Amino acid sequence: MTDYAIVHADDAEDAYAGSDVPGEFRSLTDALGAEQLAVTLIRIPPHSDFEQGTGHTHDELEEVYLVTRGTLTMRFGDEVRKVRAGSAVRVAAGTPRSHRNEGDEPVDLWAISRKQDGDGGNKIDDFWEASPDAQQHRG
Repeated sequence: MTDYAIVHADDAEDAYAGSDVPGEFRSLTDALGAEQLAVTLIRIPPHSDFEQGTGHTHDELEEVYLVTRGTLTMRFGDEVRKVRAGSAVRVAAGTPRSHRNEGDEPVDLWAISRKQDGDGGNKIDDFWEASPDAQQHRG
């Protein structure tokens, strides 16, 4: 282990590969040798609603999301917001959340949190209406 690591996101395993979930979910945490932080790149194709109307919470994890490409529609509790590239979003532990790409451009979303085993999130069914125009499966 060195005092730094450089990892290209495309070299990290895509957890969505082989599934019907559109986009990519690439955790860089292990490849970076991160001891304190969890880092994940989520790529969301145009017109994709990967949670299909569901949402999730975390019991203890505060998350920071960085939108680095495109515009994402995000829901926090009862509030829905458009978040464009160049924005950072902090979401407190316990806050219900979800996101979808309702636009015509791909979105790159980085999720960063404290590294913690066992808080993979709690699914919330029927959190918001599934996007009627969303691609629900890989095309």
